[in-house]
Amino acid sequence: MDFDEWAALGLERGWVGPAVCYTHDGLPLTGDEEDEFDEGDPCVHILRLYESPEMKQAVEENHAASVWRQGPKRSDA
Repeated sequence: MDFDEWAALGLERGWVGPAVCYTHDGLPLTGDEEDEFDEGDPCVHILRLYESPEMKQAVEENHAASVWRQGPKRSDA
């Protein structure tokens, strides 16, 4: 299964929403989460989609959480 098939399956089965642009579309939030921004600190998990391995590397060089949130590297051995 390639990435496009995997992403389409997740969308079809309701496991994930469609890819949206945070800059132009805003965060996909519930009304309660929007209210919590005014009163607290909601945690909204985001999966960044990379256009290429080079983009992944550039993001990781500029955003430390994109590196440490990955956790330990899995070994294929």
